[in-house]
Amino acid sequence: MDQQLVVFVTVAEEKNFTRAAERLHISQPGISQHIANLEQQLQVKLLDRNNKYVRLNRAGEVVYHHAKEILRIYDEMHRLLDDLKGSAHGPLLIGASFTFGEYVLPHLIAEFYNRYPKITPTIVIENTQMVITKVASGELDIGVIEGATIHDATVEVEPLADDNVVVVASTQHRLANRSVVTANDMSDEHWIVREHGSGTREVTDYLFREYHIQPKSMVEYDSMQVIKESVEAGLGITLLSRWAVRRELKWQTLRELEFAGSPLHRQFSIAVRKSDFMTKTTVLFREFLREQSPRISTLDLGGISV
Repeated sequence: MDQQLVVFVTVAEEKNFTRAAERLHISQPGISQHIANLEQQLQVKLLDRNNKYVRLNRAGEVVYHHAKEILRIYDEMHRLLDDLKGSAHGPLLIGASFTFGEYVLPHLIAEFYNRYPKITPTIVIENTQMVITKVASGELDIGVIEGATIHDATVEVEPLADDNVVVVASTQHRLANRSVVTANDMSDEHWIVREHGSGTREVTDYLFREYHIQPKSMVEYDSMQVIKESVEAGLGITLLSRWAVRRELKWQTLRELEFAGSPLHRQFSIAVRKSDFMTKTTVLFREFLREQSPRISTLDLGGISV
């Protein structure tokens, strides 16, 4: 691997020569020499720097973008070669949308790790669109997303498990004790929703279209926990996966609102980059997810069945 590229990328990300030196366990003069050699080799300055900051200039941005891709491909090559030498081991970069990543995936990872202790999973939690983007670029080995419809020809998606989504309110909310709520009831409410790009937001927008719901007012948050806390405080109603609110429903701090057509269903799906070469760790984890598919919707997490 080209050490100059490693040093350059690290400096760009740390925005500081001292922190880059500490991260790479190289002396600061060594860091400076690598950068100087790279700039001399490319015959262009890559960094704007003074006593207060270090940042990429336009040429540096171009080199950083391609250096990241070069290092990713180099790492992937070595992982594929390692696969040919023996049993699967090493890193596995898993992306997951918030619902699956926060409420389901940790329990599956525990079992996967017991089977393959030489594989080191890292979980990255992002909204659905960002997971797809990072799988497509190779930043993630595999993703689990909410929904199955994507618009990226470089990514292959397959269904994994069903997910129920429900409308919930505080137990003190005016709709909480209604046996059935109507679209008009829900239109007359303040909605607290996920951001665009989220799989949960996608199904929320579907609910609004399908039942002609026009919320009186609406606020977006990118945190499921903030949404739940806001709803519990009586600030509005929301739509979330039953996975995300299973404890609150059991402890009766939230109440599910029944309406014609509830609960709604969507899919958790596996996303991988289309390629003739896939690391053994990725192949094993995809096979593991397929194996677990029938039981995911009935997992008992901490004594709370979904």
